[in-house]
Amino acid sequence: MINMKKILITGGSGLIGRNLIDLLKNEDIVYTLTRKSHPELSNRARTIHCDLSEGFTTDAFPSEVDAIVHLAQSDFFRDFPEKVEDVFNVNTFTTLKLLDYARKAGAKTFVYASSGGIYGYSDEGFCEDHPIVAKKDLGFYLGTKLCSEIIAENYTPYMNIIILRFFFVYGPYQKPNMLIPRLISSVKEGKPITLQGKDGIRINPTYVTDAAIAIRQSLNLIDSQKINVGGSDVLTLREIGEKIGRYVGKEPVFEIQKDIPPRNIIGDTKKMHQLLWKPAVSFDEGIKNTIRSG
Repeated sequence: MINMKKILITGGSGLIGRNLIDLLKNEDIVYTLTRKSHPELSNRARTIHCDLSEGFTTDAFPSEVDAIVHLAQSDFFRDFPEKVEDVFNVNTFTTLKLLDYARKAGAKTFVYASSGGIYGYSDEGFCEDHPIVAKKDLGFYLGTKLCSEIIAENYTPYMNIIILRFFFVYGPYQKPNMLIPRLISSVKEGKPITLQGKDGIRINPTYVTDAAIAIRQSLNLIDSQKINVGGSDVLTLREIGEKIGRYVGKEPVFEIQKDIPPRNIIGDTKKMHQLLWKPAVSFDEGIKNTIRSG
C-alpha cells in the first residue's frame, strides 16, 4: 500500500476510462466520477456520484490525491448551438474546477485529454510544437478543448500538466456516434461513406489499449508535457472502409466529393514513442477486435 497512488479519473465509464481503470486498479487506489450508476465500475474503482454538466462541489472527493486524469467530455459535442452550455461546462469549466481541486489536494500530476483536432488540417503529421491558430472554423467543441489547454498550462507552477492530444481513439463497445463505429455501421448497412477527393482524409487512429497505456505511462513523467497520442498506421478513409468491408463481408459504398480536397488529421507520434509508449496494436488487429465485439 505504501507505493500506491491515489488517482482520480473523470470519464471512467467511457471507452478510454474503462481500459485505464483496468490497468490501474491493481496498482493504485482509483477513484472515478460517474453521473449514472455503473455497477461494473463500482467493482473496479471507488465511484463518486458527480454530474460534470451541472454545478458540482468537490466535497465528496478525496482530501488528497496524487494525480487526476480528466477524460470526461460532453456527449453533445456535435450539438451546436443547442447544447453549448453542456459542452462548455464539461469540457472547460470543469477543467478549471478540477485544476483548483488538484492544487488544494496536493496532486503532483494532472493529465488532460485534449484532441488532435485542435491543430486543424494538413498533409503532414502535426508535431506538438506546431502553432495552434484559434480560427472560427476550429469549431465550438475543439475551441473548448483548446481553452482547457490554455487554462491548464497556467497551473504548471503547482503540478505537472500533461496534455495528451488524442487522434481518433477507437475500440470495442465505443459509443455509436464516434467515427469508427459510424464507419462500421455504414458498411454493414450499405450506406455510402463520403470521401473528400478520391480516397478521403488520412488519419492515424489509435486503438484504445494503446491510448490507455500511454496515459498510465504519462503519470510517471517528471515535468509538464504536450504529447500526441496516435496509432502507427496512417490510413485513408477509403482504406479504412475497405478493411472494415473485408471483416464484415460486405463491399463498402463510397460517395466521392471530387472538388473538395481531403482535410487530413495526422499526429506525429515520435514524442509519444520516446516518452510514453509505442503502439502495439495495428489497425487490422484493432478493427477486427472492434467488429468482433459488436
